[in-house]
Amino acid sequence: MLRLTEIKLPLNHDENAINSAIVEKLKIKPEQLHSVNVFKRGFDARKKTDIQLIYTLDIEVDNETALLNSFAKDQHVKPAPDTSYNFVAKAPATLTERPIVIGLGPCGLFAGLLLAQMGFKPIILERGKEVRERTKDTFGFWRGKELNTESNVQYGEGGAGTFSDGKLYSQVKDPKHYGRKVMSEFVVAGAPDEIMYVSKPHIGTFKLVAMVEKMRANIIALGGEIRFSSRVDKLHIDNDQLTGLTLSSGEQLNSKHVVLAVGHSARDTFQMLYDEGVYVEAKPFSIGFRIEHEQSMIDECRFGPNAGNPILGAADYKLVHHCNNGRTVYSFCMCPGGTVVAAASEQGRVVTNGMSQYSRHERNANSA
Repeated sequence: MLRLTEIKLPLNHDENAINSAIVEKLKIKPEQLHSVNVFKRGFDARKKTDIQLIYTLDIEVDNETALLNSFAKDQHVKPAPDTSYNFVAKAPATLTERPIVIGLGPCGLFAGLLLAQMGFKPIILERGKEVRERTKDTFGFWRGKELNTESNVQYGEGGAGTFSDGKLYSQVKDPKHYGRKVMSEFVVAGAPDEIMYVSKPHIGTFKLVAMVEKMRANIIALGGEIRFSSRVDKLHIDNDQLTGLTLSSGEQLNSKHVVLAVGHSARDTFQMLYDEGVYVEAKPFSIGFRIEHEQSMIDECRFGPNAGNPILGAADYKLVHHCNNGRTVYSFCMCPGGTVVAAASEQGRVVTNGMSQYSRHERNANSA
């Protein structure tokens, strides 16, 4: 299989244009092309009146070796990489000690899922509630009711990302294609197939709720155990070796293998770790605010006369300014067609976040 990159086509090209572009690029006959898979699709909107779609394609053709040799100097024609996920271990048949995962946000969810898929039957502890009950508490808070400090935007199944845009991209390099595993599991759980190839995939809150439930069911079916309303209050450390933990209920669990996936808002847990002598290092963080503006304005600025095109969807943006004093000002967590929501997890505190549904059809955009 070959990978072709930087295949550019007009925004509203017809369905045969991709195959025609491949045939023209490789100078082959149409019958020599056997299969085409869109690995990635982005766009170039620098010229608003002529927006181009940019494709990365995995293809099967006749005489692949000969074609690679003839395009040896073309960096846009290469062998397609192996993107399959390889498990690092398999649980022994005589497993006597189950690993424990603390937290059921994105990190804990995937740590638990992978451990379960490898046969380790993890125990997953989540201080908040299961996602449906948590949704009731969160929407109730937004409608003016009381804050539940153990069940809110920060705490509960799915983590803070459940009440967010569900953005599934980052700026980190991924040479081993671990992100592909994440996307594949999301699709199995009910995410749209398009997240496998669009350049900035997202899911949206309402779709995420059902997906998180399916992933939980998968973990349980593989022998995992998930306990809600189970806050970890103490770690047991003997001669610098973790041996277990104590829950807020007083129950003790023994294990030398614990994954800490507590998120950034579990300040009481970080205090407990510090008190137990665990080395904790402060991380630099950004301070800012969240601003709203009309989505139609962003669409017009980014896409000009092509604003509203369904392929492009609601436009996003990113702004960066490097100050003369060495500091930097930048936007982040931009939510097209979304809303600003209250995201507090402690009484007397104010926290805001941005959130979009899959459609991104709200009037305003917002960005931190």
